[in-house]
Amino acid sequence: MTIGDSLKKSEHVKTKEKFDFFHDERVRSIFYQLLTAGIVGWIGWYLYATTAHNLEVRGMKSGFRFLGVEAGFDIDFRFMDYTVGIGTYGDIFLIGVLNTLYISALAIIASTVLGFTVGILRLSSNWLVAKVALSFVEIFRNTPLLIQIIFWYTGIFSLLPKVRNSLDLSAGSGAVLLNNRGLYTPWPVPGDLLWMSELALVIAVAGVLVFKRWAHKRQDKTGQVVPIFMPSAALIILLPGTVFLMTGSPVGWDIPTFEGFNFVGGATLPPAFLALFVALTIYHAAHLAEAVRAGILSVSTGQHDAARAIGLREKRVLSLVVVPQAMPAIVPPMISLWMNVVKNSSLAIAIGYPDLVAVFMQTSLNQVGHAIEIVGMTMAFYMFVSLTISWLLNIYNKRVQLVER
Repeated sequence: MTIGDSLKKSEHVKTKEKFDFFHDERVRSIFYQLLTAGIVGWIGWYLYATTAHNLEVRGMKSGFRFLGVEAGFDIDFRFMDYTVGIGTYGDIFLIGVLNTLYISALAIIASTVLGFTVGILRLSSNWLVAKVALSFVEIFRNTPLLIQIIFWYTGIFSLLPKVRNSLDLSAGSGAVLLNNRGLYTPWPVPGDLLWMSELALVIAVAGVLVFKRWAHKRQDKTGQVVPIFMPSAALIILLPGTVFLMTGSPVGWDIPTFEGFNFVGGATLPPAFLALFVALTIYHAAHLAEAVRAGILSVSTGQHDAARAIGLREKRVLSLVVVPQAMPAIVPPMISLWMNVVKNSSLAIAIGYPDLVAVFMQTSLNQVGHAIEIVGMTMAFYMFVSLTISWLLNIYNKRVQLVER
């Protein structure tokens, strides 16, 4: 028998193998997945049925109809219209969501900028700068966030001068004032033609993106480096600025003025907001600084030496060579840090900032009941925001990953 005949015989034997339903790997895989899904579904149904029965036995209310009931308490810091006795608990939920997102977004931006700055300074060749950055990290990273929030609120912002002795932060113009009741700043009042300036800004940003893409393609083809920053900055500033001036500067300013016992007009940020913002920013920046330092150290020193050898300055080496290669190591811990900023903002309840937990899961729950629905909605909000942050940063993380050849 030749080798070819034996191969044909073996193939013929394989084709005649019987299909065993109970021992087939694909069948077992599908069976176990269905079994797992069934068990999870049964557990969910059991918990729901048990909870509904217990609520009925105890005469407790259930359902989400309470969201349309008029709320009987006021909120001093909010971004939407609300009137006591007219606004509903659904409005309270939205106010809490907006307040939480506002403080979280600002803290994420500020902590990211500060964290990158401190992380780079940790590697400075200047001994004093490096030690100051190290002290910042060790002090604020190893102190509980709740203690920091209370410290900034009771030990700093609550001890500021009274209203009549407010600190003027605007070089004597009286526009930006700080006292123990908060920070008072001017608030813009848009005019009728402001939309033209906004449209010009959108066009300028689009033009910058097109110009940047063209510059990169030109550099790839010819090797010629086209300056991007200065033309882009000029376009973003000059085009909307020109339209703004030609339309008569359609923006007014509501300046805070002292009347009676307090300032009236403008925008006000209460001490609780300021304390929470500073604490969230510093605490998470200290954690991010170590991730940035570790990411930079993960880049081979040969990359730095090679960039210096071709004539790049130290700042350009850091921004064009080192940091881009360090980002794959920085982004994963930064994802967790951004999510922690949002979740840790719930500690605002300790100092009275009206976030979602304070106004919805505490005050609203005490007044209207419906504990399961209120707690469930609050948990769903934080989970949704965390998953959104994780999804967006994972997309960015895939783009900055180094592709091995």
